[in-house]
Amino acid sequence: MSKRSADARSLALRAVVVAIAVAVLIFAVQGGEWGTWDLFRQQRRLARLAHDVDSLRHDVDSLTRYRKAILTDPVLQEKIAREEFGMVRGNHELLYRFTDPDSGSAGTKRRKP
Repeated sequence: MSKRSADARSLALRAVVVAIAVAVLIFAVQGGEWGTWDLFRQQRRLARLAHDVDSLRHDVDSLTRYRKAILTDPVLQEKIAREEFGMVRGNHELLYRFTDPDSGSAGTKRRKP
């Protein structure tokens, strides 16, 4: 019976060693700070960030073109002066502003209920 128990112990020891080896192998591939799933997650994040950078580059390019137009285009400068600052050109032009009475302008006092 001692031979059988020795074989059983040997078999159990081999199973434990194999289980530990498999666990170490799985941890080496999947576990740790830089596991396989984490690398896939980082790859998706990199693609998302690249898309955001392209989007921001597009915004910067359009704003740069708009700035250049503001500095050099007299038609756009006049349009901004008229719309934003209420300026008029010449002596014969009159400026009429139509606003909503509910807009709550600074000169309008509200009644307390």
